[in-house]
Amino acid sequence: MPTKKINVITLGCAKNQVDSEVLLSQLEGNNLELTSDISEASVAVINTCGFIDEAKKQSVETILQTVRLKNEGKLEKVIVMGCLSERYHGDLAKEIPEVDRFFGTHDLPLVVSELGGNYKFDLLGERNLQGPGYSAYLKISEGCDHPCSFCAIPLMRGTHRSRPAMEIMEEVVRLAARGVKELVVIGQDTTYYGIDANGERTLPSLLRSLASVSDLEWIRLMYAYPSKFPLELLEVFAEHRKLCRYLDIPVQHASDNVLKSMRRGITRRGTEELLAKIRGSIPDIALRTTLIVGYPTETDADFRELLEFIKAAQFDRLGVFTYSREDGTAAFDLGDPIPQDEKEARRAAVMDLQREISLERNEGRIGKRTRAVVEKVEEGAYVGRTEWDAPEIDNEIFITPLPGRRLGVGDFVDVQISDAAEFDLYGDVLANS
Repeated sequence: MPTKKINVITLGCAKNQVDSEVLLSQLEGNNLELTSDISEASVAVINTCGFIDEAKKQSVETILQTVRLKNEGKLEKVIVMGCLSERYHGDLAKEIPEVDRFFGTHDLPLVVSELGGNYKFDLLGERNLQGPGYSAYLKISEGCDHPCSFCAIPLMRGTHRSRPAMEIMEEVVRLAARGVKELVVIGQDTTYYGIDANGERTLPSLLRSLASVSDLEWIRLMYAYPSKFPLELLEVFAEHRKLCRYLDIPVQHASDNVLKSMRRGITRRGTEELLAKIRGSIPDIALRTTLIVGYPTETDADFRELLEFIKAAQFDRLGVFTYSREDGTAAFDLGDPIPQDEKEARRAAVMDLQREISLERNEGRIGKRTRAVVEKVEEGAYVGRTEWDAPEIDNEIFITPLPGRRLGVGDFVDVQISDAAEFDLYGDVLANS
């Protein structure tokens, strides 16, 4: 029998958020009642993350907390799905038998059935958006074919599979009709899009199609793998102003020794040449990257080289993870020789350097004009993001409106940067914006 109220808990990355939004849409389509308050729920569904140790711990703690509610009679059923469940189904079932069912990353129809519904294929592309209504993630592919030695994503998400372009466009048209103005394009490697279908990287063609949707303001590209980067993408940026002057390109490291062990398929020189081509084609672009410190083969000299590279590369935005040893990956047999406190010290050193770079880069934007979106109003102050900043992970901008004008959440305005801090910008709304 269908349950009265279902609470869906989402952990991990934006790709998990999209999966949960699809699940919620399916449940709504089956007239099953949802609640965002677990105290009102009869059933809890936990969409887990299993990427690195910290994420796995959070997922397990959330499962245990939810099972405790069931043991106290406050829930009838607990269902676990997603990456952690895909990877450790047997171990979890043995250690936490109170969970009623475990499902993997490809089991959405089974989850819907378990909750008393029928998977409706006519709802493909429909999502119950959990973020702000003006911005939505767009997942264009699933899985990954890259052999990165440290990464367990292929173990949980499988091989790369591109979504059909027609299906993606139908979803985007629906999103735009609902008021979505910003698309954040995601996948394990967005530049790999299309290669499984016809042997060619067709992301440029897809982006051109997305840019043709008139109601969209911004299209933001994330997770662009640096190896064999399709340079035609730079032409698309030049052709379409809707593409944010922003690119997330996770390089992970700079030492050739580490990059080779990581199986990244690129050298430091190759990375530097790519960054130069991108900035040469799109001078005002903001580049974001992600790094890993404490990889098993990373020597003191390798880490010093990484710092030199960061200083030279001058990334606008940067995130850094400490290495997490993941069973089943190629790097697992290398052990985990670098102590966690040393990893944390290296991470802190990277972020200290990046603070200086970020301040310098932000100050270099003073006087420049850009587009910004209002995301919240705090004590009369308008706070948002520029096109140089992705949701949740990047800078904020404090916006000063024109005298007598009030702004609303989700409003897009033209601003001129008036001041800057390490991780914040300040801007004035321009007339006729």
